[in-house]
Amino acid sequence: MKIFGSTTSPYVRRLRILLAQTPHDFVNLEIFQEEDRAKLAEQNPTLKIPCLEDEGGVIFDSRVIYRYIADKFQYTPLNWEQENQLTLIDSANDSLVQLLLLKRSELDIGEDRLYYRLQKERVQTILLELDNQVRLNGFEGWDYPAICLFTLIDWIEFREMHNLQAFDNLKAFRERHIDRIEVTATDPRH
Repeated sequence: MKIFGSTTSPYVRRLRILLAQTPHDFVNLEIFQEEDRAKLAEQNPTLKIPCLEDEGGVIFDSRVIYRYIADKFQYTPLNWEQENQLTLIDSANDSLVQLLLLKRSELDIGEDRLYYRLQKERVQTILLELDNQVRLNGFEGWDYPAICLFTLIDWIEFREMHNLQAFDNLKAFRERHIDRIEVTATDPRH
């Protein structure tokens, strides 16, 4: 089993944390460099990370990769509430990644533009909901949705993409898990 991705991607990190106790190879790609972009294209025509190679096949998306891993290792299936949690987390992640790419393209995401406003509104609304779910004990264990929430919040802090000052429950959730060995081993700051 081999994961292709980057150490800074929250989508890749969630899978690396999930597989911390499972033998696998990690291929770290600098996805904005031509050589690594070509390697990625060989594996994944979407040119997105992560992708997983296993038993002669390649799977292209983190959500689908999770389903494959869960099936392969007979994890308890996610319930609809957990699926909805993943949709919230992935939606916030997607909006923030888009904003980061725009920023790296030297566009001023602080400008009052419809696209920027919509992405920021989506992130704010989702973070409010996730903060409330944490307050109501919606992420008590260390299951896949909790791992995904952690990687989202930690990535926001790492990339400084949103002010989390008003989200005490999300910050406390992050602090509860920050010292886990699989979290420290995959920290993109190192």
